[in-house]
Amino acid sequence: MSATPTVVKLGGSCLEDLDGSWWDDLAEHGRGTPLVLVHGWSKPLKRLSEREGKQLEILRDRYGNQSRWTTPEVIADIRTVSAEIAGEVISRLELRGITVERLLGSDGLVSAGEGERWWWREKQLVELDNLVGPITGVDPGPLKNLQPGHAYVVTPLARNAAGQEVNTDGDRAAAAIAGGVGATDLVLVTNVAHLLVDGEPVRRISAKAAAAFRDNGATGGMRKKLRAAGEALDQGVARVVIGSAPVTDLLADRTGTTITRL
Repeated sequence: MSATPTVVKLGGSCLEDLDGSWWDDLAEHGRGTPLVLVHGWSKPLKRLSEREGKQLEILRDRYGNQSRWTTPEVIADIRTVSAEIAGEVISRLELRGITVERLLGSDGLVSAGEGERWWWREKQLVELDNLVGPITGVDPGPLKNLQPGHAYVVTPLARNAAGQEVNTDGDRAAAAIAGGVGATDLVLVTNVAHLLVDGEPVRRISAKAAAAFRDNGATGGMRKKLRAAGEALDQGVARVVIGSAPVTDLLADRTGTTITRL
């Protein structure tokens, strides 16, 4: 590993909204820094399901945590839309002079533990096979070419101890990968410009304050992002930036929300 990479999570709800200048900026950053890009798939997967008349069901476990019910068919659909997303990212970066490799997290990069088996359905706790699992480790070995001018596009699936391919949270996968490769910076690109606390944008916040807000105020996707940020910082990442702007603007603290350990 010749240089410290920047890990960037590309939110599945905002990928289509990133214009040419955003990709120009990312490529410019990538000429001097290795890139690991972890992509989401929420909007494309929803669109595929609607087109094929499928119902995406959200489950809630006995602790109140939510999860998409992931069957082998859903895993196959994730693979389908992820191949299209990765192809688009590769095309945009190669057009700008960055070489790119695609990697599935389940191909030896991301390991997952046993998932929850009891879920609420129709006001009853029932046992279900749900192909999800918490991330238990990252082996950076498959990222063999972390060099300036080169990028990896990672689909955040994982492999559990039983050898099954499972769904994981993309933000938390990006956090674990950032820790695994020794990244200084994790950038979570989303469709909101800043973390909002009491309706006001927050430019900088400590990990402790972010965790307090996560547990008492944050909702939905932002709650997951704050959890991922805390996990990245716990694994040695120096800072996590959340926002919708070009990566160099986010890293230069010109916009977005920066989360640090202190």
